Amino acid sequence: MNAILKPLEARFEAMTPQWLEAVVRVEKTAYGNPWTQGNFIDSLNAGYQAQLLTGGNPPDAELLGYFVAMKGVDEVHLLNITVAPEHQRQGWARVMLDALALWSRGQGAQWLWLEVRVSNVRAKAIYERYGFRHVGTRRNYYPNGPSTREDAVVMSLAL
Repeated sequence: MNAILKPLEARFEAMTPQWLEAVVRVEKTAYGNPWTQGNFIDSLNAGYQAQLLTGGNPPDAELLGYFVAMKGVDEVHLLNITVAPEHQRQGWARVMLDALALWSRGQGAQWLWLEVRVSNVRAKAIYERYGFRHVGTRRNYYPNGPSTREDAVVMSLAL
C-alpha cells in the first residue's frame, strides 16, 4: 500500500530568542562560515526584520528556514537567508523571497540588495531566477577560513 504524503503546512513567525538554538544549529549545518548566535542576537536587538519559516504545528513545529533583513532609506538589504539543508530544493527559498519582497514593498522600499559568495553557484542561480541582477563585486568580503577571504557578488532587485 502506498503512503499518501500530507502537504507540509508552513507559516512565518518572528524570530525570537527561544528559536536561536535551532537557528544556529541550522546555520552551522548549512555554512562553512556560519553566523554566530551573537550575530542573530545583535540583529534582533537592532530591530531587523527576522522571520522564521516553520512547518507543522506547535509545539512540534520544524524550522524550514529563516531570513534577516535590514531596512534602509528606500531599500532593504538581505543579510541572511537560509533553508535548512534537509528542506532544500523544495521551493522554500522562493517562498521566503516572496515574503521578503512583499514586506519590503510594504516598507516603501524600491530596491532589495544582497551579497552572495562568488562560490555559491546555487544561491546565485536562485537569485537570478527571482529577478536579481549582478551589479558589482565586493573584494575579500567574506571570511573563508582562518586566513583567507572570498569575494561577494552584489545583487539587486527593483521592487
